[in-house]
Amino acid sequence: MNVVWIIVSCIVCFGVCSDGLSGNGTSRPAVVNVGAIFTFDSTIGRAAKIAIQEAVKDVNSNSSVLQGIKLVVQLQNSNCSGFLGMVRALKFMETDVVAVIGPQSSVVAHTISHVANELQVPFLSFAATDPTLSSLQFPYFLRTTQSDLYQMTAIAEIIEFYAWKEVIAIFIDDDYGRNGVSALDDTLATRRCRISYKAGISPGATVTRGDVMDVMVKVALMESRVIVLHAYRTLGLMVLSVAHYLGMMGDGYVWISTDWLTTVLDSSPPLPQDTMDTMQGVLVLRQHTPDSENKRAFSSRWNKLTGGLLGLNSYALHAYDTVWLVAHAINSFFNQGGTISFSNDTKLQSVEGSNLHLEAMSIFDGGPLLLKNLLESDFVGLTGQFKFSPDKSLIRPAYDIINVIGTGFRRVGYWSNYSGLSILPPETFYSRPPNRSSTNQKLYSVVWPGNNVQKPRGWVFPNNGKQLKIGVPIRVSYREFVSQSPGTNNFKGFCIDVFTAAVNLLPYAVPHKFVPYGNGHENPSYTEMVRLITTGKFDGVVGDVAIVTNRTRVVDFTQPYAASGLVVVAPFQKLNSGGWAFLRPFSAQMWGVITVFFLFVGMVVWILEHRTNDEFRGPPKQQLITILWFSLSTLFFAHRENTVSTLGRMVLIIWLFVVLIINSSYTASLTSILTVQQLYSPIKGIESLKETDEPIGYQVGSFAERYLEEIGIPKSRLVPLGSPEEYATALQRGPAKGGVAAVVDERPYVELFLSNQCKFRIVGQEFTKSGWGFAFPRDSPLAVDLSTAILTLSENGDLQRIHDKWLARSACSLDNAELESDRLHLRSFSGLFLICGIACFIALLIYFIQILRKFCRTSNAAVDSDGQNTTSRSKRLQTLLSIIDEKSDKSNRGSKRRKIDRSVSADNIENDLGRDSRWRESQVPSQNEIH
Repeated sequence: MNVVWIIVSCIVCFGVCSDGLSGNGTSRPAVVNVGAIFTFDSTIGRAAKIAIQEAVKDVNSNSSVLQGIKLVVQLQNSNCSGFLGMVRALKFMETDVVAVIGPQSSVVAHTISHVANELQVPFLSFAATDPTLSSLQFPYFLRTTQSDLYQMTAIAEIIEFYAWKEVIAIFIDDDYGRNGVSALDDTLATRRCRISYKAGISPGATVTRGDVMDVMVKVALMESRVIVLHAYRTLGLMVLSVAHYLGMMGDGYVWISTDWLTTVLDSSPPLPQDTMDTMQGVLVLRQHTPDSENKRAFSSRWNKLTGGLLGLNSYALHAYDTVWLVAHAINSFFNQGGTISFSNDTKLQSVEGSNLHLEAMSIFDGGPLLLKNLLESDFVGLTGQFKFSPDKSLIRPAYDIINVIGTGFRRVGYWSNYSGLSILPPETFYSRPPNRSSTNQKLYSVVWPGNNVQKPRGWVFPNNGKQLKIGVPIRVSYREFVSQSPGTNNFKGFCIDVFTAAVNLLPYAVPHKFVPYGNGHENPSYTEMVRLITTGKFDGVVGDVAIVTNRTRVVDFTQPYAASGLVVVAPFQKLNSGGWAFLRPFSAQMWGVITVFFLFVGMVVWILEHRTNDEFRGPPKQQLITILWFSLSTLFFAHRENTVSTLGRMVLIIWLFVVLIINSSYTASLTSILTVQQLYSPIKGIESLKETDEPIGYQVGSFAERYLEEIGIPKSRLVPLGSPEEYATALQRGPAKGGVAAVVDERPYVELFLSNQCKFRIVGQEFTKSGWGFAFPRDSPLAVDLSTAILTLSENGDLQRIHDKWLARSACSLDNAELESDRLHLRSFSGLFLICGIACFIALLIYFIQILRKFCRTSNAAVDSDGQNTTSRSKRLQTLLSIIDEKSDKSNRGSKRRKIDRSVSADNIENDLGRDSRWRESQVPSQNEIH
């Protein structure tokens, strides 16, 4: 309804009358009328007018395009007025134009596109870049240039490439400016960047230099030094001039301009030097058009037409291709049987008031078919391949990245939606698979404002007299880390000294003040203190703040300046060697398994040797004693019995190896027990704590409480403790007297606690890995710079000196070795026992297989001798036992040989003894001889 009233007002104001156009034309008329509306005396319009006129000449001179039909383009001047542009567009609706080239203004395009939808007349704009001119909302509006959506994406990728996080947007406050900046904001958000300040300037012609000065003064007080300028020629040049006057084009600033500035640079003859001085170091985008023979020929022709007084800009090239697009679409329209006819709009006729003559605006009946042919067009123009994507945008959007230097400019790279930032033209990548990896994103070096070749930091502390509000916890314990001077807002301690030293290393001043947080009676909640950064109460937090997951979701932390992690502190007791110390190297389970295996191996060896070895034979009592003696004597390698079977020797060798390992381990452990002071704690770490139901202490305000709850420890078991003294008291009392079994806290606190509490120790491993850092808002550049400063402190040794100043520990705190049990458990020897057991099993299996085979042969022989199978079950069992007990023939022969050897040896010994006796008797003189 609003659109209707706008139409009515325009008709009344300008006395529009009906021409009585009727709508039937021939299938191929002699003339086809097309409208064009733009501002003739604008930078874009002056070049576009010439380009459109030349394109019409080229189309009409080429008989293969329209095949005898003359294309007539009726030009209308919108005179830089959105209202007049709308009126001119409405006047075209009263004529027989089948399409309109334009409008140039995004503001006009928003309004007139409603009329285009109703009357089915396609509008083809070569300059309206507002990204909100959606093809879904305005199907009859076609953009024959690139949308600002792609231009803002290119700017966002440049900002990401240089690792800037915040920008300031200065824009003209109309549809073109607002919607362009909104697209930039959305694109930056996907890259974790943002627009920190938006400075809109009125689009009216009454804007003065003073108005711009007021806006720029506010911008100068902002933190960010990366400025994006999205405006028109007149306002944009005024902004740059004021910025130069205020010193905002100097060292440290970054200026990025949209393509309005390249349009000025391309279209105008050399600008005055004072104008060029206001834009030194600015990065500018320009719609990329591939180099081609046709483009070079048209450029030469352009110079002859204009005499060098007007340059050829990218919008003029798109205007030229737009005429050819219309010509190709009209030709396809007629080839498909389309006719130019118009019909009255019944909706307009129903409006009361006969003096309005709204029936003059008629519907183009062939609009849908012509729109279809426009969208399906595909040809190569001066701007490259001219084709629409499914979302009705031109394919392959790309931009040149220009750096203004001296009296001219140079190209430092390209951006395309296909390949991102590159130093090669985008068309070289279209034949390759897309690759947007960071290593492929490149630009040539840039000369920034202030003639600086080093990449600007992109931000400074705002020069508005405000100080950063740094939150600092008021600790009631472990004040060596952070403590407040009584009656002041001054703080001291390890964390404060680290922060001060890091700030002093920054190349700029950081005005700040410490704001205490807490009630002074108990340690505050650090998670809540960090959360207050997101509300704006604090600009940062300094203190012993652990870097944990839930905090990193809302703020950014610096590089850790102190290692931290949760550990368990528990009381311990000293173990004396005692009279039974020799039993301590092995656990009870280990002793039991060793005993069983000694007996088991003795039994296995007896079974394997019983039939072949006389030393393992005899009465049952003697054999039992032999088994026990043999198995136990192997512990000392003192067994006297020889093994003669192969299987028995194999088992014995493996068992002796096992005994060797057990002896060595036992000796080493017992030596340690008897010579080294032993410390014992029933708690071995966090896992053993979880398995009990004893109370556990934690520091008030620490994240340890939440962590312990997350790993499954009930809150009822957690006891808050506020000071080291409470730690010591609770640990000494123990669970039985209302204390705690252990305390879980961060390592820096524990190390300081143990420096003067030598009755407790860290047990188990550190079960979380984290650190302490300074917290700042998300994407804060100060966090990055302070991280670099902290690394410098660590490398030059200052961080260690600050640590030693505040946290020097006594000797007993250095003895913080984690306690582990000195006993040797079964799992340490399970492999040895497994190997030995398998060997015994295999040996027995082979042995019994041999016995069964011999039993089968004996049974068969008995059947053959008797002639019948009448042997009773008891008889067979008796036969089996006799086979097991009998001595094999091979062993009898061996035994006889050993007996013969023994008798021969005995005879030899007796003979030797006899000879020795006779020799001694011969040497003793008789009494007669003495006398």
